[in-house]
Amino acid sequence: MKSNTRFILFLGILFFCIKSNAQNQLHNYVDPMIGSEGDGRVFIGPSCPYGMVKPSPDCTVRPNSGWLPFPTEVTGFSQVHVSGTGGGPKYGNIQIMPFSGSLDKLDQAAFREDEQVKLGYYETVFKGNQIKTEITTAEKVSFYRITYPKNATKELKIDPGFFLGEQPEPDGRESQQFVGSQIEIVSDTEVRGYSRIRGGWNNGRAYTVYFWATFDQPIAKYVTWKDGKFYTNESAQFDSGKKTAALLSFGKGGKQELNVKIGISFLSELKAKNNIQVEIPHWNFNTVLLALENKWEQLLSRIKLSPDTSDAYKKMFYTGLYHTMLMPVNRTGENPLWTNNEPYYDDFYCIWDTFRTSSPLITLIDSKRQVEIVNSLLNIYKREGYLPEGRSGNDNGRTQGGSNAETVIADAFVKNLKGIDYELALKAMLKDAEVPPGGNEEKEGRAGLVDYLRLGYVPFGTNRAGNCTIDYAYNDYNIATVAKGLNHIEIYDRYIKQSENWKNLWRADYENNGIKGFIMPKDAFGKWLDDVVFGESKIQKQTYKYTPTITESPWYVCHWCVFFYEGTSWEYSLSVPHDLPEVVRKSGGDLAFQKRLDMFFDKKLYDVSNEPSFLAPTMYHWIGKPYLSSDRIRGIIKENFNTSRAGLPGNDDSGAMSSWLAFHMMGLYPNAGQPYYLLNTPLIKETTLQLEDGKSFKITTKNLSDKNKYIKSALLNGKSYNQAWILHEDIAKGGELILEMDSKPSAWGTTILPPTK
Repeated sequence: MKSNTRFILFLGILFFCIKSNAQNQLHNYVDPMIGSEGDGRVFIGPSCPYGMVKPSPDCTVRPNSGWLPFPTEVTGFSQVHVSGTGGGPKYGNIQIMPFSGSLDKLDQAAFREDEQVKLGYYETVFKGNQIKTEITTAEKVSFYRITYPKNATKELKIDPGFFLGEQPEPDGRESQQFVGSQIEIVSDTEVRGYSRIRGGWNNGRAYTVYFWATFDQPIAKYVTWKDGKFYTNESAQFDSGKKTAALLSFGKGGKQELNVKIGISFLSELKAKNNIQVEIPHWNFNTVLLALENKWEQLLSRIKLSPDTSDAYKKMFYTGLYHTMLMPVNRTGENPLWTNNEPYYDDFYCIWDTFRTSSPLITLIDSKRQVEIVNSLLNIYKREGYLPEGRSGNDNGRTQGGSNAETVIADAFVKNLKGIDYELALKAMLKDAEVPPGGNEEKEGRAGLVDYLRLGYVPFGTNRAGNCTIDYAYNDYNIATVAKGLNHIEIYDRYIKQSENWKNLWRADYENNGIKGFIMPKDAFGKWLDDVVFGESKIQKQTYKYTPTITESPWYVCHWCVFFYEGTSWEYSLSVPHDLPEVVRKSGGDLAFQKRLDMFFDKKLYDVSNEPSFLAPTMYHWIGKPYLSSDRIRGIIKENFNTSRAGLPGNDDSGAMSSWLAFHMMGLYPNAGQPYYLLNTPLIKETTLQLEDGKSFKITTKNLSDKNKYIKSALLNGKSYNQAWILHEDIAKGGELILEMDSKPSAWGTTILPPTK
């Protein structure tokens, strides 16, 4: 009796430990719905880290990520999506939709009754037909478990003609356009085909998504569909430039659960089939889900938070890491343009957004992955002639400002990432900086490059002239950084000088809101422009007054043709990350610069939702007042970030917004392309980074609370540390940074300012 009692007690303890361990797994703190509503636009379905396949519901053809909240109908579930993007949609290819009924209607849209979402898993039940759809995924294969009501017939639509972003007018800018599709019922358990689409966000060339679908029950009957007509005796509809689809019935007999595996490939249907055979050779849904959870757990556990961290902070932090690792997408072995063994990544959407925080965070979490990503950029350069600034659907496109792959390369270089050919990288950077793209300025390279090299700035009249000038100056600094490290002194001398070109648009006497000195428009003759021309008329030259507070171009001006893209002069006049001491000096010194920053935030001229302002809250560091940076950061996070579905203040932009948050919660912030992180008051009491070589780095706070929010003193590996920034190499060595907190600001970090060029 006693032994039985002990055995039962043992089983109870074992069950408790297993349950407790499962609850403590970090992936359970990821909430894919954070940022799904409002402007966040995040992808809510299951995905592997950097996964090529991203299955989830499509609610009409409009949303970028496919998903919209209730009560919008679900059109179906497609296999390829992006996350957090602005601009026009991309993908939404190879849609399926379960239904119950006759095979005579292509539109099977249905309202959701319920929806459950967690990392790696999506589930919904439809109101009218009570069909439950569950989804998980591997790298290149979607897995659906569809449960039909008892006694209902089991039907499924497969629609390779569907895609996101379709518009009635032909060749609409940033809309996707149909090129072709094909479908074939290969056997009673297999269907194959493809979707060929062009355009979208990057206005790119046509891309083709091939699929192979397999079922665990035989097809009882089917019809195929093409260009509005159903065909009962034809198992295939070939590509003739018309949309195609198929409706399948699995009958009423047998089990009510239908399992569907959909392999995806950018090479061929047979490669899509092979992806199924390699990745999911079985029919166990839960095994696929567990493998996906384990992949994420390994990555998320590289940063561990103190056990007493609130659930809200854990959710915000680990969801931030998760969002950062959804894109770019690993398509190694799936490149239809050329064949080699080098890494191939796509969906850089776009580097103008991600270079600031996403790339540096991946370097910390997954440095080997970042090496692959950089080598993929170089692989694209070798084959297509330019580094991408934006890329999607195997095509470069949407150069929003600078050639910011240079910053990504420089960031890898100064952080000593191994396995990258930096001599080749320098050649790629120089190609951007010296060879005009010849009419492809929106696709790649640098717009206005000839004028930039001749005048030292991009004059008004070239699209996005203001931020191009500022971005190019920083990209030139990135080139100088790599050139100096590789001992190319002549290149360094030239580009360190060009990195000062931002000064050529600094109008020292211009005053706004009591602050002097702004980046302002200048024409090719060196004349400052108070009034700028709008419209494209050759006869009438209408003008409007340009001021530093214009947040968007007037409705009558092309959004893409403005002086500052997605920002104001107030924002961009601070966006000089390599030369902030000079910005301080030009602003009138420390006190005047503090007044400028205070005005910027207090007057709501700062835009938390967009990347040009990302560095701004930390800029008090450059006047020796890091505690003011910490105050601003904590206030911004409290006001704009939370665990709700609207918990991100702007487009997540492939994890850019989420990685900004994750960095600041740790008390670190990168100045991308430079070898240090700024130190601020963490939101987390203790953070431990597990580095890839087995070392760890811990950030520990003592006496941190809402009241004790200022750093009084610091110790790095037991030694006094009196600077509000830390080198990447000091983190990479491993060790511990201890921050002693107090209720009032101290002299800590006020004398040794961040490094300068």
